[in-house]
Amino acid sequence: MRKILLFLLIFLLFIISFFLILWFVTPDPSPLKNQNPKITALMKFRMETAKKKGRKYFINQRWKSLIEISPYLINAVLISEDDRFFSHYGIDWIELKESIKKDIKKKRFVRGASTISQQVAKNLYLSPRKTIFRKFLEIIIALKLEMFLSKNRILEIYLNIAEWGNGIYGAESASQFYFGKSAKELSPYESASLASILPNPLKYSPDSKSRFIKRRRERILRIMEKRGILKD
Repeated sequence: MRKILLFLLIFLLFIISFFLILWFVTPDPSPLKNQNPKITALMKFRMETAKKKGRKYFINQRWKSLIEISPYLINAVLISEDDRFFSHYGIDWIELKESIKKDIKKKRFVRGASTISQQVAKNLYLSPRKTIFRKFLEIIIALKLEMFLSKNRILEIYLNIAEWGNGIYGAESASQFYFGKSAKELSPYESASLASILPNPLKYSPDSKSRFIKRRRERILRIMEKRGILKD
């Protein structure tokens, strides 16, 4: 019994030490309180990938504050990507648990469980390649984001750095590119269409005829209507 308790104590100390080390070696997000990121790790990765293929890569991004983005799009993105965003502290343990169960069953990464805070952490600082170590880093940075930044600021950053197509980053650029209007003027249908492609914006576009996109858009609109978001 003593050996078991000693083993558990050593294991616990190892886990705590591991996370403490990661906490101190990961980036400090506190400057983001007042500064907008100029370029993200994801943008750099896309640029390097294009360069290796001998292609030019142009970044289309126009920063907008939350009040300059349609509330329809804000709600559609929350429903699509992280419906419990305002009730968790960076990690959605319910989704994470289900994700781990499914990944173990399939013996590979098949289910995403990243919150918006985790996606901000990944896009800003990490490689898009899926590894267990990257997931640990993503979780640590997400917790730091939640500690130093307000929920609205994290959401604002996400809506401005999210990838919405080849070289298209942020709600404003996506809105202008796909619909020829500002993000503030988006309709519920347009908002749901944009939110529906976030899982794979390089494969799908808002006008995609894919059943996957249609189902996602219909689900988002249905939830928005149920919650009274579509009422004037």
